[in-house]
Amino acid sequence: MPNHGKSREAKEIKRYRELVEAFQAQVRDGDFTPELLQKTAEILNTNPEYYTIWNHRRRIYVNEFNSIQHQYSECGLTAEHRDGQILDIIQLDLQFLLPLLMQFPKCYWIWNHRIWLLDQATSLLPAAKARPIWEEELRLAGKMLSRDNRNFHGWGYRRMIINSLESEALNGKSMAADELDYTKKMISTNLSNFSAWHNRTKLILRILDEKCADDDERKQMLDEELALIHKALCDPYDQSLWFYHQNLLCAFDPDQASETLAPRLTSAERLEYVFEELEFIKEMLDDVTDCKWIYQALIECRLLIAKIQHGMSKQDQEEVKAWLTELRKLDKLRDGRWVELGQKLGI
Repeated sequence: MPNHGKSREAKEIKRYRELVEAFQAQVRDGDFTPELLQKTAEILNTNPEYYTIWNHRRRIYVNEFNSIQHQYSECGLTAEHRDGQILDIIQLDLQFLLPLLMQFPKCYWIWNHRIWLLDQATSLLPAAKARPIWEEELRLAGKMLSRDNRNFHGWGYRRMIINSLESEALNGKSMAADELDYTKKMISTNLSNFSAWHNRTKLILRILDEKCADDDERKQMLDEELALIHKALCDPYDQSLWFYHQNLLCAFDPDQASETLAPRLTSAERLEYVFEELEFIKEMLDDVTDCKWIYQALIECRLLIAKIQHGMSKQDQEEVKAWLTELRKLDKLRDGRWVELGQKLGI
C-alpha cells in the first residue's frame, strides 16, 4: 500500500530545494526585484529559521528605500509621497510577519526582522508617522503577554518597545508610571509572574529618581510595596513572591541600601522594619509549617537584625538553629548549604 504521506513530504522537500536554488541564483545575479522578495516569503513561510533569507529580505528593502529616497532627492516624489511609500512597505511587512509569529512564536529571526522594520520607521520617517507604528507594536506585545503573561522574551520585547517610545527620536517621555501600573495589573492576574515583579523593581527606582523623591516619599513607596507583597504572600509556596520580598529587604541592609528605593533609612528605622517583617513571617507558621521559603526568610531577617545590631544573642542563635533544622528537612537538595551556614554562624 503506497505511503501517500511520505510521497507528499518528498514533493514538498523537492519544491523547497528548487525554490532555494532559484533564489540563490537570483541573488548571485544581483537581481533584487519584487519577484525575489516573493521568493523570500515563500521560503520563510516554510522555514523561518533560515536566517540568510532574512538578511537578503532586508537587502531588498534597503534597495527599495534607497530608490524611494533617490526619487525624492530628484524631485520625483513629494515628502508626503516618499513617507507614504516607506510606511506602506514597513506596515505590509509587519503584517506578513504576524502569521509567522503565531505559528513560530519563539523564532528569534522573526522578532529580529520585526525590530529591524521598526527601527527603519524611526530612522526614515518623521516622528509623528513613526510613533504610531511603535504604539501599535506595544499593543501587540500586550496581547502577547495576555496569552502568556510569564513569557520573559515577551517582557524583554515590551521593554525594548518602551525604551524606543520614550526616546527623543520619537518625541517620547517617561512611561515608567504607566508601566508600573501595567505590572500591577499583570500581577493581579497571576501572582506568580516573576517578570512582572522584576520589572517593578526597576521601574520604582526610575520613578523615584525622575521625581527627585525625598526620603519621606521613598519611605511611603517602600511601605506600599511591603503592603503589596504581604497581600500577595497568601501563597507562601510561590518563589517569585519571596524573591521580590528579598529585594525589598535589601533596603534594610547597610551594605546594600544605597542601591535601593529607600537608601537613607536610619538604623533604628531599619530595625523597626525588619522586626515587623520577622513577626509577619512568623505568623505564617501558624498555618503553614512545610514551606522552606518561610524558614529561609526568617533566617534572612534574623541575620539582618544581627548585622544592624552588630551581633546576635544566644537566644536568637538557638532560634536560627531551629529554623536551619527545619530547612534541612524541607530542602534536602541544599542540605550542604544550610550545614555550611550553621557552621559559619557558629551554631
